[in-house]
Amino acid sequence: MTVRLTRRSLVQGLAAGGLLPWWVGLGMPAAAAAEAAFGHGVASGDPTDHSVVLWTRVRSEGGARRVTWTLAEDPAFTQVLQKGAVQTGPEQDFTVKVLVAGLAPGHRYFYRFNDGAATSLVGRTRTLPVGSVAKLTLAVASCSNYPFGHFNGYDAIARDPAVDVVLHLGDYLYEYGQDGYGGATGARLGRAHEPSWEILSLADYRTRHGQYKADPASILMHAAHPLIAIWDDHESANNPWQGGAENHQPDSEGPWAPRRAASLQAYYEWMPLRDAVSPEARADYWRHFRFGDLASLVSLETRHTGRAEQIDYRQHLSETSDAAAIEAFRQTVLAAPGRRMMPARQEAFLRDALKEMVKAERPWRLLANQIPMARVHVPPLRDEAFAAVSSSPEHPAKAHWDGLAALGDANLPIYLDTWDGYPWARQRFYDLLTGAGVADALVLTGDSHAFWLNALFDDRGQARGLELGTTGITSPGDFAAFGPELGALIDQRLADHNPEVLWTDNIPRGWLKVTLERAQATAEYLALSTVTGTNYTQRVHKRVVLTREGGTLKVAG
Repeated sequence: MTVRLTRRSLVQGLAAGGLLPWWVGLGMPAAAAAEAAFGHGVASGDPTDHSVVLWTRVRSEGGARRVTWTLAEDPAFTQVLQKGAVQTGPEQDFTVKVLVAGLAPGHRYFYRFNDGAATSLVGRTRTLPVGSVAKLTLAVASCSNYPFGHFNGYDAIARDPAVDVVLHLGDYLYEYGQDGYGGATGARLGRAHEPSWEILSLADYRTRHGQYKADPASILMHAAHPLIAIWDDHESANNPWQGGAENHQPDSEGPWAPRRAASLQAYYEWMPLRDAVSPEARADYWRHFRFGDLASLVSLETRHTGRAEQIDYRQHLSETSDAAAIEAFRQTVLAAPGRRMMPARQEAFLRDALKEMVKAERPWRLLANQIPMARVHVPPLRDEAFAAVSSSPEHPAKAHWDGLAALGDANLPIYLDTWDGYPWARQRFYDLLTGAGVADALVLTGDSHAFWLNALFDDRGQARGLELGTTGITSPGDFAAFGPELGALIDQRLADHNPEVLWTDNIPRGWLKVTLERAQATAEYLALSTVTGTNYTQRVHKRVVLTREGGTLKVAG
């Protein structure tokens, strides 16, 4: 598949019927007005078996605005089912959200908005099914950094007719300024962040959300499929915890709490999800989605509500640390009890959800997880295979390699912001699975900019499930600076060194397609030929089939 998508060609393609056939009746004059009035497109999400959230944003002019919405059985709107009107204004940044209830389960609907002068593009959505369900297909996405490239993965997801729901696992946007992460690439591609500085205020976060939503491929994906989403860290700032974030400096950027509150408010305004019961409850964002008798999906929040501060290797170890010091760090610092990832109230929610899905005998128990869960320690790297980088002080990745090699010498985790940095909390999570009788969890993971196929075991060596990790929509893999050959070699060393890592690849950009059937699940790791331009191809980089044997998940073959 080779495609090219630009903002100008978006509506032309839709009107021609060659891209998304439910827009066949859209004419160009209406399209031009729609772009002016509803330039961020339409979206739907947070579905249940009888309701769904519809979203748009109307042009920001003056004070309060009245926007009407219509839900229909067909894309031509000859069979209108519901309609209504809502007010919006500067208080919610002219965003519009409607919770439409009283819908039929497992049903597809079409919707649009009107501001009195123009009608939006048409969106397509669906409710969750009840009863007997034979198949479910999820598009799993993560790490869509605007400056690092075009959202070709979103475009590919929009074009896939098999997709039922899009699951976005976070880093939906990034907080950095034009001089930060990805800035140089963004300058070359003409995709510089707006505003140009690192976002801090509510106005900043709103502007950044608006930039991402106005991307043509983003418009297309959101209009094509309903969204289930959970944030990761960059929707607020890199590596947050309850009391701060790695990329937040109180001395120059003020207290953390107002910044976090601003990021959460903007997220709720700009995303198609149900509003929290109060502003104070916005961080408590976890859900249990039920897909008939086939699957349950529980989303986890591990950033703002329970997480203890991340450990920094530099505060505990040095180049001269001996084996005894490293082991003491491992036992007394890294494995210290009480370092949470989730609060007790989320654990209680998860416990109840696990019991319900087991009682309902749904064969697939999915967990929407922000960060890698498997144990991933750095393998030994000091050999001739890496001489090109290890012996060259001028190599641009020399400092990165030195850090990795030091971790490999000590057999320590590659990341401490992931579950590897919270082993007590991970075992507590596994204990919840054990208590519910779940040894076959299917964990869907984002964050790492790499594809993963991992086996999960608790501290007693008991199988708890499998982990499927998706790579970044645009964000590059952590080993990209080493070049594709050395990057691939490190991936292979990780798999050889870590029993839980069955396969990983940090080189491609793309997304993960997961198809569930009663007897098996198929995971397709879909790689894009490029994100630096809008002409791209897509291929199946790897396909695996998962089956269940004796109450645990296995990789077939």
